[in-house]
Amino acid sequence: MQASQEKPDIFTVHYVLKNKIGELVDTSEGSEPLHFLYGSPDVIKGIQEAVKDRNAGDCLEVTVPPTMAYGEHKAELVRKVPRSMFEGVENLKVGMKFQTNTGDNAQVVKVMGMDGNLIRIDANHPLAGFTLYFDLEIIERREATDEEIDQGWPLF
Repeated sequence: MQASQEKPDIFTVHYVLKNKIGELVDTSEGSEPLHFLYGSPDVIKGIQEAVKDRNAGDCLEVTVPPTMAYGEHKAELVRKVPRSMFEGVENLKVGMKFQTNTGDNAQVVKVMGMDGNLIRIDANHPLAGFTLYFDLEIIERREATDEEIDQGWPLF
């Protein structure tokens, strides 16, 4: 008879994300905390590793390198494309974001610059290449249900 495997946990976590000089980047304070199934690809590995041996009520400061967050910034994801790819978009501006659907992947690109009929876009995650600094508070930790495991995220 095989030993039963332990089920992954569901974590509920409040977070504060700051940059390297301590400026606020994002927070769950005043809104819904982050809920996730341990092992889910939807939450960066650095947060998952930080909470895996922790319990409700624990507060921790975590420094997450790019390799455990959104990866390194990849120069090959910055490219120039013809303006015609933005057909129907009036008043195209630097900073605008668009979702592309190429093959099986949906990708978000940001307009970084314009030079005549060429538009420079960046498909890197906005936090790629950055070390992230989190304050985490674990609100709840519980065993996932079979249904949550099957679908890959918590039920609420």
